[in-house]
Amino acid sequence: MEELQREIAAEAEFTDRLSFDPATVTQSTESLTSTDSTQSTLTSAENPAPTANQESPIIAGVDQAFVDDTAISAIVALRDGDIIERTHAVTELSVPYIPGLLSFREGEAIVEAFATLDCEPDLACFDGSGRIHYRQAGLATHMGVVFDIPAIGIAKSLLCGEPWESVENRPEGWRTPIEATGRVDCPAGTIIGYAYQSRQYESGSRHINPLYVSPGHRVSAETTVDLVAALGGGYKLPEPTRLADSYADEVKSDR
Repeated sequence: MEELQREIAAEAEFTDRLSFDPATVTQSTESLTSTDSTQSTLTSAENPAPTANQESPIIAGVDQAFVDDTAISAIVALRDGDIIERTHAVTELSVPYIPGLLSFREGEAIVEAFATLDCEPDLACFDGSGRIHYRQAGLATHMGVVFDIPAIGIAKSLLCGEPWESVENRPEGWRTPIEATGRVDCPAGTIIGYAYQSRQYESGSRHINPLYVSPGHRVSAETTVDLVAALGGGYKLPEPTRLADSYADEVKSDR
């Protein structure tokens, strides 16, 4: 499995190759009735509505939930601040939980969920790591290469690498690069992602930890953190993965 991850990392592109301009991804405070949350809009101030030949990108959030020996993969696809599709798949788990090899445990459910998706996302946001991984092949990298789709990983804890600065008690909007150390299969000092403080309490008595975001495929580290920042909707998680997390829990509760 580790050797396959190295092959996947060799196929991955950690540079921008997108079908849309990431600078047009902006944040909106428009509320969605179906989620009772703020939502991101994927158009710019200069181009508030797509033309017939220039549609706004579809951004998919992907997250997993588990029930006994089954995995639930949930996908929520968004365009222009609207949920345009939700789908999921449930599969039996065939691989045990092994840190660093989660894509093999969760990948089958994700592949099956994508097979039921009618729309074609321009970007997929995964709950998990991308290049911030011992072999540069976290879940977002693995799935991004499998589908040849721009993909980013959004993790709540740091698997490997070293932040340039302390991540403690940082204000909302703060970011710092994560560089590779000797535990990562790339030259030391390579920027493999960012720590990004998406939310913070106003009171100094409690603190929210940052997210660890990294490119999966066809996105650079710098663009990755810019997109995560733009896709924020007032919560710690960006809206695509937050909504996918909520949908996965909804499916789980119905089983």
